[in-house]
Amino acid sequence: MPHHFLEFNVTFRSITTSHPKLLRSLYLGILLFGLSCWSHAPAQSFWTRYQARAEATQVNQPRWATPLVTINAHIDQGFRADFVRQTATNGTTWNYGNSKGLQLIPFARTELRISPPPFFNHSNSATHDGFGDIAFRLKYRVYGSNENHHNAIFSFALAASIPTGKNGNGSCCAIVTPTLLLGKGFRKLAITTNAGGTLPVSNTAGLGRSIVWNNAVQYHLTKYVWLEDEINSTFYKGSKNDGKQQTFDTPGLIVSRIPLFHAQAGETSPLLISFGIGEQIALTHFKTYDHSPILSTRLRF
Repeated sequence: MPHHFLEFNVTFRSITTSHPKLLRSLYLGILLFGLSCWSHAPAQSFWTRYQARAEATQVNQPRWATPLVTINAHIDQGFRADFVRQTATNGTTWNYGNSKGLQLIPFARTELRISPPPFFNHSNSATHDGFGDIAFRLKYRVYGSNENHHNAIFSFALAASIPTGKNGNGSCCAIVTPTLLLGKGFRKLAITTNAGGTLPVSNTAGLGRSIVWNNAVQYHLTKYVWLEDEINSTFYKGSKNDGKQQTFDTPGLIVSRIPLFHAQAGETSPLLISFGIGEQIALTHFKTYDHSPILSTRLRF
């Protein structure tokens, strides 16, 4: 592993341990940065061109709500933070952030997500609280067609995490996760499916690999409200869980794309908020936790 990477890893762990409020400040800073860029947009030609490219990219895709767990195939721009409570036999764990974060559209049909490390709070006193791993994701939309045409989408994503977690709240090694994402709409119904694999960069024998397969069926109930049900499955290969499968059913409700401002005629609000609630319920005998309520908050710009 490169020497400069080790220095970054040690420094990051030291900072997050010494400053427990860092994660909240980091999330707030990213959010304020996005709002600041938007508020100064009229005076900045770069931001004007950037927004024009982002809007042109998003026009050529369906406007379905983003599922709670299943990765959507859309190219989106904004900030997202999820709050998850997992209940297992040894206690409960709160996950603040859930490896979401800032999403940008740097190029046409391309999305970059920067995910600050989530913070884990455990009810079991034997398990230490702490920050998880920082992560990044690059998504490229291969094909997209909005509801007025074929109402379908196909994308490819490549995610990577860096082992910055401490006290067992992160992985020991970097992990790369390639994922294929598909979606098809039928009037008010939208079906999304994706399949990917977690590939450790090192210590594969200890961590093992896994195949993740997520599916979401969504129904557009009203202008802003979507009902959904997801099936989230993980198939383990190698390590102590070799050959095991874990599957959850995740019913949920999403309120999507509510404008924060009244736009002028023929225009859309530059800021939209969305939120969703749901719960993962274990369906298989083998499971790393029994159930998990989810609250998802999103700001799009």
